[in-house]
This record gives sequence, C-alpha cells and structure tokens, in this order.
Amino acid sequence: MFKVFVLPFLLWFALAGAALAQQNSVLDSLLKPTDNFLPVDQAFEFDFIQQDNALIISWNIADNYYLYKDKIKLGGIAVSFSHPSYPASMQIEDEYFGVTDVYFHQLTLRIPLTDVSEDAVFKIQYMGCAEAGLCYPPVTKEVPLLSVTPTNAASTSTPSSSLPVSSQNQLAEKLTAGASIATLAGFFLLGIGLAFTPCVFPMYPILTSIIVGQGAGLSNKRAFTLSFSYVQGMAITYSLLGLVIASLGVKFQGYMQHPAVLIVASIIFIVLALSMFGAFNLSLPSSWQEKISKVSNKQQGGSHKGTFVMGALSGLIASPCTTAPLSAALLYVAQSGDLLLGAITLYILSLGMGLPLLLLGSSGGKLLPKAGNWMNAVKSTFGFLLLAVPLILLDRMLPFSYVLAAGSLLALAFVIYIYRVLFSLQNSSAKAILLIIGQLLMVAILYLNIQHWWPAPATSTTATQTQSTGFELVTSLEQLQQKVANSDGRYTMVDLYADWCIACKEFEHLTFPKPEVQAQMQNMQLLKVDVTKNTLKDQAVLEHYRVLGLPTLLFFSPDGTDLTQARVTGFKNASEFSAHLQQLQQ
Repeated sequence: MFKVFVLPFLLWFALAGAALAQQNSVLDSLLKPTDNFLPVDQAFEFDFIQQDNALIISWNIADNYYLYKDKIKLGGIAVSFSHPSYPASMQIEDEYFGVTDVYFHQLTLRIPLTDVSEDAVFKIQYMGCAEAGLCYPPVTKEVPLLSVTPTNAASTSTPSSSLPVSSQNQLAEKLTAGASIATLAGFFLLGIGLAFTPCVFPMYPILTSIIVGQGAGLSNKRAFTLSFSYVQGMAITYSLLGLVIASLGVKFQGYMQHPAVLIVASIIFIVLALSMFGAFNLSLPSSWQEKISKVSNKQQGGSHKGTFVMGALSGLIASPCTTAPLSAALLYVAQSGDLLLGAITLYILSLGMGLPLLLLGSSGGKLLPKAGNWMNAVKSTFGFLLLAVPLILLDRMLPFSYVLAAGSLLALAFVIYIYRVLFSLQNSSAKAILLIIGQLLMVAILYLNIQHWWPAPATSTTATQTQSTGFELVTSLEQLQQKVANSDGRYTMVDLYADWCIACKEFEHLTFPKPEVQAQMQNMQLLKVDVTKNTLKDQAVLEHYRVLGLPTLLFFSPDGTDLTQARVTGFKNASEFSAHLQQLQQ
C-alpha cells in the first residue's frame, strides 16, 4: 500500500547545484551539537519480543520527536518473514524530505516469521528527527531469533510466547487475512449479541416511543420503515464515528460525553417524553400541513428524516461502550488504513446491533393497541421509559446517589400511574398483571435504596477483598511510564476508566472483586487512569498508547514492554478475565 521512499540520487545530473546544497544542509543537521537533544536511544526507545512465529518490535518515541515511516528497513539472516501491516501514520511537511509520513509517541509492528533457523538474526534500520531541527543518522538494530519448530516450540520460545491474544486482535487478524462472507457474517452475529448489552439498552425506549407516538393508525409497513430509518441512522453514524475514532482515538468519543452534550441530549429526551404524555404535539403548523398534504397523502412527511436523526443521535450519545468486535474493526482500520473494508465491517456490525431494534419497532403495528384509552396508557408508559434515558446519560456525570434518588421518584410515579390505570380496568386478568408489575417495581425500589443507603456490614473477608481491588491512580503519561518502569519485577495492568463508560463500571463492580480474579491480580502492579474529564493529560495517555475506545486494559511485562496483543477491550466476566490473567503470567 505504501511505497518505499528512495532519495533521488539521479537528480544530481539535472540539478547538481541545488541537490548538493540540500545534501550539505542535511549533513549539517546530522552533525549539529546535540547538547539540547536526547541521545538517539532515548529519543527512540527500541524494544522487541519474540512470540513463537512472530517478532514484535516497538518504539517509544519521546515527545517532540518522530520516526520516518519510509526509513524503516527490515531484513533477516536465516529467516523468512512477511512485511507487517503499518498503523496509520501522520503526514507532515518535513524540512529535509518534504511531505512525508511519520510516527509520533509510539509505534508497534508485528512481523510474521517462518523458517527460523539456528543463529537467525533479524535486522531493523530506522531514522528519526526532532521537531526542533535535529535529524539523527540511520540506526540499525540486530535481534537474535530463537528457532521455532512444531516439536520444540514450547521449549525454545521465550516466556512471553504464551501471551494471550485478546478477542479483538483475533478478529482483527481475520479481517487482515481477508474479509470473507463468513467473516462479515460473523461480525453481523456478534452485532446481534451486542444488541442485548447495557450499551444498547437506551435505544429501545427511544425507538419504541417514536413508534408509539405515531398513534393508533400505525400500519405494519409504516412501523417497519420508521424502524428501518432509525436503525440506518444508528448504523451509518456508528460506522462513520468508528472511522473517526480509528483516526483520532478515543478523545472524540470523550467529547460526545461532555456534560454540555449530555445535558442537551437529556433535555431533548425529556421534551419527547412530555409529548408522549400529551403535554403538546410535535407536529408541523397547520398551514404547513395543508400545503404538504396537497403534494403528498402522507400525514407526516418528515417523520422518516426525524427518525433517522434520532438514530444518529442515539449512535453518538446513547451507546458509548467499546466492545471486542467493535475494537477489532477499529484496530484493523488503524493498522491497515483500509477505510472501505473498515466501514463495511462497522456497518454490518451495526446492522446486527439494530436487528432486534428493527424487529421490535416493526412489530408495533401488531402488538400495540389500535384505539381507545389503552393507546393513551401505552404512550404514557413509554413516556416513563423515555424519561429513564436522561438518567442513564446523567449517570455518567452525576453521583450515583442523585441518579438513584431521581430514578426512585420516577419509578414511584410510574407505580402510581399503574395503579391509576388498574382501577379504571374491567378485565380481571389485566388488573392482576398490572398489580404484579406494580408490586415488583416497589420491591425493586426498596431493595436498591436499602442496599445503597443502609448496606449490610462488611465481613472482614469482604472488607479485605474490597481494599485489594483498589488500583493506584496515576494522572499523567510520565507518571504512568515511571510506574511501569519500576514494577519490581511484576506484570502491570492499567485500567483506562471513565465515568461515562458503562462497561468500565461493570469491570469495577462485577469482575475485579471476584476471588478468582483477585488471586491472579495479587502479584500484579495495578494502575488506573481516569480519563472522564478528557484533559490534555488524559489525551496524551490515550494517544501515546493508541487507545481506540473504552474500556481498555493495558498490560506490561516486568521489563516494561507494552503487551499490545494481550490488551482487553470490552467487558469480560470474572472467569474469562481470570483465565486471561493466568495465561498472561505463565
């Protein structure tokens, strides 16, 4: 995809004077005093690790320094290899080489190896510059390789050869090998599974409220087309947003969770809920409706566009979680730069997420009452559900106590409304169902409040376990790197956390405290970076480690190597995560 840049030596014959001047300028820069510049090995910290049939090489690039992409040369002695997929680079106007592709902060390459013989050596040459004007001469590193055969792979590989490969990396490798119909169908099925996760739950009351709001005359065809418009808005926005995140990182995702954005979105949903309660009707002025009716017999000409916009808004705000399938697609885009295949994969994944929504919305014409007071009751019910969406959004920026209090009041109001409807019914079966629903809600409200405000006294075992789950908070890239470098011979796990990340909280409350996970974490250095506020320091961490979404858990070996293949994105339950940690530390 990218061509190797070759210096135009033949240009001497055409423009000898200009070329000679430029050459002298470059040589002068290479010979500048380096009193104010880092040594080359500190400016570009080189590291490597062999994992059976793959060599992973990495550079930690100091701030204000960069590596040239086209100056990276690979070669081997007594070994065959395939060229790696390069991650997305940045184009700059270089003082010496013009417009060129470079890497800042960090670069990691995974090089597949074959036919590794004894005494095999891999050679890497690279070159970089400082933004202040110093260019370093090319540097060559030689990496001795361990021979790996089917019979002795287990005994001759390095201890890191047993590193677990995370789900997102396995899926990304399938895309890299070629996106077959079976691979894309697998992403569609994974999307269906994601539709039943907490990340997508806010979309159900939003879509259902739109369908219910159409009134008793809603046909099956119109219910399907409205639902299809919503799902398309969500899927297209999700795909485009994924490409943006793959290019810019998770900071754009953080911008969409800014308190101002969440408050505006919450107000929109509250207004929609009030319309469901009959406070007002969201419709065009009568004069406009008369003009539109002359052109079309449709009563709500713009409803499909409005539904599409609501789907797009839901994709941006209501479901910010990152999962392993989503991360795999983002990782593929970031590493290969193949925007077309990445967009197709993200779109198919989003369609899978939207299929249950489409089925739910399309069934509205059959399952919802056609006329009478029942229709008003159903609309009001979904108005209450729509009011729950702002609580989900505001939970990302407010203390849980406030959200619990507001949610309890909303649930009590809904219970009161249920009993009001109950007394107006004649059908005994319907009364019994509503009575059971009301009682279950009351029990749930009491249980949640008792658990939160009057928790049971913790036993000594529980108290010790809770204390041991606490991670050490770090607030900057420099502090994090220092902690990783001084891990006292332990593996390091870094939890990248944000209050608006639902799956981050699931890790914190459902996975980390479990005994089997605690047993694996007790010998690890546990660090946490809270990127909720998306400050410049937070962005520096996310950009340095090329984080594509949250939740993300980083892992480092005892010598400080970033084990990118072992990263975890998306929620894992206790048993899965415990197995991951166990394999990591073997």
